Amino acid sequence: MTQPVKVAIVGGGNGAHAMAGHLALKGHTVRLYSAFPQEIRAMQEAGGVFVEGAVEGFGRLDDVSADPAAVIPWAEVIMVVVPAFAHRPLAETLAPHLRDGQVLLLNPGRTGGALEVAAVLKRLGVTADVVVGEAQTLIYACRISGPARVRVLGLKRTVPVAALPATQNDRLLSQVTRLFPEFCAAQNVLETSLDNIGAVFHPATMVLNANRIEAGEDFDFYQGMTPMVTKTLEAVDEERLAVARAYGVATESAADWLLKAYDGVRGNTLYERIQSNRAYAGIKAPKALNVRYITEDVPTGLVPIAAFGRAAGLTMRTCEGIIDLCCTLLGRDFWAEGRNLENLGLAGMDREAILRYVNESASA
Repeated sequence: MTQPVKVAIVGGGNGAHAMAGHLALKGHTVRLYSAFPQEIRAMQEAGGVFVEGAVEGFGRLDDVSADPAAVIPWAEVIMVVVPAFAHRPLAETLAPHLRDGQVLLLNPGRTGGALEVAAVLKRLGVTADVVVGEAQTLIYACRISGPARVRVLGLKRTVPVAALPATQNDRLLSQVTRLFPEFCAAQNVLETSLDNIGAVFHPATMVLNANRIEAGEDFDFYQGMTPMVTKTLEAVDEERLAVARAYGVATESAADWLLKAYDGVRGNTLYERIQSNRAYAGIKAPKALNVRYITEDVPTGLVPIAAFGRAAGLTMRTCEGIIDLCCTLLGRDFWAEGRNLENLGLAGMDREAILRYVNESASA
């Protein structure tokens, strides 16, 4: 193993448990911070995390704390493993504790995560030389299986990561590949941001099955992706792909992603590939609309995708319609509270200015 790294894990859910335990088993020195004492009490009592499944063993943690001052300044690498809607308030919490030379990686960033965190740090006047980056996805498939215990179902073979700006990619990779050789360089944070399949699949399916969900009907979520619903998903996906093309980012369609991500998927259309995916069988639809399929995937997925599209002069009719319906259904203004250009630190920028910002100078 390379020289051990001092790693701060931020979070207390499935992914945070898995990453903390696994990195400790790899021989790194790991501390974990969560603002919620109930999330970490069992880990504090056990002194670490029991990991089972694709990774086996007890990962002993150096410290588990609800005090960021005990964890964040100490670390060389800060791995943020929380839902995307928590990135903005979490950046505000971490800001006073950051120091020169650190790397902060969002696992994952969803769409615009690194941009949003960097905008918060800039707004708060943080001057520490910290590299902010994001992963395209969480490296683990995992679930908490008991107190201070997590089952790792598998690890992804490759996970693209990028720094903001892209000129810092080498600095980011030199640190985080010491933890996970599976990390590889993406072109920039637009590449990691626009490969957001959850934003394609989840909100539109929720909206178009809203009456069934509100009635508490028991049905498989992916069975709710009927031929007509899937046509809407394809329209959302085509708008996402158009945004990627406008910014020179290589990404694949949701239909092609399914073939790559899961074994046994077959068919020529998105509908056929969704319905043939055995991994989706038995996943129940939510019993309410106020869940992460909307509350996370709209403000940190569809809103920034639509915002990037508008800045490039594209028509984003389907994405905008789904966002508007979600605002109406939940009585919230996701346009204002989500990752719009202002909240991403990109207010007033067109496509060319955004590209300069993410590629060359995030302080421009």
